[in-house]
Amino acid sequence: MFSFVQEAGAIAVRHFHERRSELKMDSSVITESDREISRLMHERLSPFLAGGEHLLVDEEDPRRGDNLNASVLNRHPYLWSIDPIDGTRAYANGFRHYGISVGLLRELKPWLGAVYFPSMNELFYCDGRDAYFVEDAFGPNERKTKILPIDETITSRSIFIASDEVLTRFRWEERECRAMVLSTAVCEFCWPAIGRGLGSLSRVHLWDLAGSWPIFEKAGLRMRRFEDGAVLDRVEPDLFVTEKTPWKLKNYYILSSEKNFEELKSRLHPSAD
Repeated sequence: MFSFVQEAGAIAVRHFHERRSELKMDSSVITESDREISRLMHERLSPFLAGGEHLLVDEEDPRRGDNLNASVLNRHPYLWSIDPIDGTRAYANGFRHYGISVGLLRELKPWLGAVYFPSMNELFYCDGRDAYFVEDAFGPNERKTKILPIDETITSRSIFIASDEVLTRFRWEERECRAMVLSTAVCEFCWPAIGRGLGSLSRVHLWDLAGSWPIFEKAGLRMRRFEDGAVLDRVEPDLFVTEKTPWKLKNYYILSSEKNFEELKSRLHPSAD
C-alpha cells in the first residue's frame, strides 16, 4: 500500500542539491519537492478517496482545516494524513535527516504508517499487525528488523530528542541525559522506536505524527500530555488548534515508555511566559 513512498523518495533525492525553497505565509519552509510529492501522493491515494470512506489531511492543502470537526471526521472511517517532506527546513539546508510520512487512521485511531528517510535509505513502517525498521530500503541488500517493545533505562548515554520548544518554552535539566534538537518530527517519533534516543518532546500537527504513530506504539511507546500524562491514542477534534494553524496539537506531549514519563517530565521546566 505504501510503495509510492519510494517514488516520493526519488523526487526528494533528485532535488536535494538544488536547495531552492520559499517561505509560506506562516513562515514555514516549502520546496518544489514538497509540492511534487504532494501531487504524487494525491494521485496514488485517489482510488481510496473516490470511494467516500476515506478522507485526506495534507500539510500542503490550504483547505486542510475544513475537515477538523467531528461531523466530517465521523463520516469517514479512514483518515489519511501525509507530510510530503517532514523536516523541510533541514532538507532545504542540506541535512539528510528528513523524511516522507504517510499515515492511515481507522476509526480515528492509528493503524497503518510508513516513514521513509530517502537520503539515509531507511524505512519504518507498520502493516497494521507489526512494525519494521528497514535498512538499505528498496535495495538488493535490504535488511528488515521487527520493532519490538523497548524500555530504555535513563543513564549518562541517553538522549532525549526535542523540538525547538525545548529552547523556547522549556528549560531542560540535564542530569545525565542530554537533550538533542533535530527539528524533524519523524526523527523524534521513529528513532526512539529503535533505541535512537529514549523519547521526545513535541507539539506537532497531525501530519507530523500520523505516519510514525502506529510504529512507535509497536515499540511500547506512547505520547503522554505533559500536564497530566493523558495518553494520545486517537484523534479528537478538541485536542487540536482550529484557527491559524489547524491540526496542531494544543498541548505538549512527551513520547516515552510508561516507566520514563515522570522522570523525563521532572527534567522539563516550563518557562515563566
